[in-house]
Amino acid sequence: MANPALLTVDDDPAVSRAVARDLRRHYGDRYRVVRASSGAEALDALREIKLRGDEVAVLLADYRMPEMNGIQFLEAAMDLFPRARRVLLTAYADTDAAINAINVVDLDHYLLKPWHPPEEKLYPVVDGLLEAWSRDPVGEPNMLRVVGHRWSAPSFEVRDFLARNLVPYQWLLADEPEGGRLLAAAGAAPTDVPLVVTPDGTALVMPSEADLAAHIGLSTSPASDFYDLVVVGAGPAGLGAAVYGASEGLRTVLVERRATGGQAGQSSRIENYLGFPDGVSGSQLTDRARRQALKFGAELLTTRDCVGLEVAGATRVLKFGDGASIAAHTVVLATGVSYRQLDVPGLAGLTGRGVFYGSASTEAPNCAGQDVYIVGGANSAGQAAVYFSRHAGRVHILVRSGDLTRSMSQYLIEQIERIDNIEVHPYTQVVAGEGDDHLERLTLCDGRSGERRVVKTSWLFIFIGAEPRTDWLSDVVVRDDRGYVLTGPDLTSGGRRPPGWALSRDPYLLESSVPGVFAAGDVRADSIKRVASAVGEGAMVVTLAHRYLTAT
Repeated sequence: MANPALLTVDDDPAVSRAVARDLRRHYGDRYRVVRASSGAEALDALREIKLRGDEVAVLLADYRMPEMNGIQFLEAAMDLFPRARRVLLTAYADTDAAINAINVVDLDHYLLKPWHPPEEKLYPVVDGLLEAWSRDPVGEPNMLRVVGHRWSAPSFEVRDFLARNLVPYQWLLADEPEGGRLLAAAGAAPTDVPLVVTPDGTALVMPSEADLAAHIGLSTSPASDFYDLVVVGAGPAGLGAAVYGASEGLRTVLVERRATGGQAGQSSRIENYLGFPDGVSGSQLTDRARRQALKFGAELLTTRDCVGLEVAGATRVLKFGDGASIAAHTVVLATGVSYRQLDVPGLAGLTGRGVFYGSASTEAPNCAGQDVYIVGGANSAGQAAVYFSRHAGRVHILVRSGDLTRSMSQYLIEQIERIDNIEVHPYTQVVAGEGDDHLERLTLCDGRSGERRVVKTSWLFIFIGAEPRTDWLSDVVVRDDRGYVLTGPDLTSGGRRPPGWALSRDPYLLESSVPGVFAAGDVRADSIKRVASAVGEGAMVVTLAHRYLTAT
């Protein structure tokens, strides 16, 4: 953060230079002196300072300025920097106006021009104002700031994107003073949210994820047109493939649609992963893997959505949603799966406004003391329940079956049983949701008796199984009836090779129906849905890619 500013504004160039000179001489080692020649110019400077996240300690404004006098300027400046101390520079004839300004803009002091010598008439006044200013509480350290509304789905999406990419930020409500000041500084209306202000003062009004990624230092453009290995998807399988591919000398690029980690990255705690006896959060594990891949030289592209795969001789071409493309000798499909939508009346329009798919850990502090409902009975739902139990008043797990034993690990079941504010509701389904600007009520149904009841809540987190992201591959690789990519022996059942397969050999173990295109992790048919197995497949697929490259 830059030194706090002392801003002086006067339309008389000689006076303006003199004020700035005197201030720099005495305070230049600790404060930045900003000089403006009009109220409008000074307000522009304040907006820029506000967007950069810097502080203003003292404002000194001349009373007699055309178009906007000193009192009007100080009144407008208060909206941006209410902590700043305010001084009006006046001639003797204007002392009455200065005294009246004490009530209008809560004036701290007025100075009669000229004030020479400054050691007697200027510095003692400013010293006292700076001492008073320094005693006030200082705001947050300079970082990325997000301004939005509490129940705004676009605001949630930006916060979730930043959190999943491990970018620290400060969250400010648009209807609170500081949020309103940032909106005003950016020239945005209260409805223009989310507003993202970067540490260098750039204001992004309702940015796309691609725009946001470009401004926070995430790479979105490939450094080359051709690679040895392109990995699509940065979950555990994709990260494993990128680490092993790059470490073994392959020119490797990892392409991610949103954020590294996939579903595993959203997990609050993974306690059965080898080598972490005390457990590790999904974000910590995937961040380590991401840094490891980058260390070995892999490229990581974010916010790039793959929409097509083409075969051009020995080259495999990936098409992006914006029309760009990259080519490679080999491709690893590690796109994972996405949570299935809960098809219940009233919920679709509340997504991001009380209804969330996945753990949405950014919302946990807002659940303090409230009832949270979780739909699902697998490990991801159990991990989320344990995590939210630290914040919520009570966590309700809704499962369609009679208990959790069918799909949840025993260690997690035992952990849930020991937490007093978690309650499991067997044979229970959500059949309706209601709310105006956010979720307010759920209708639950007992699967045995058919009895319905309405509960009040603003928090519903859904973990009801997953679907592969493979629609863009439908005309290229062979998939099963659920959309999962078939590989290896599954392609040769019955003694036949897949359609269009021209090689004399059978597909390798993790190879798809297109030679040189492999699948790893949850997207592969009949894979084991565990982090460790996904990482293992990511490592294994690089060995098979090497074998393919050596043979071609």
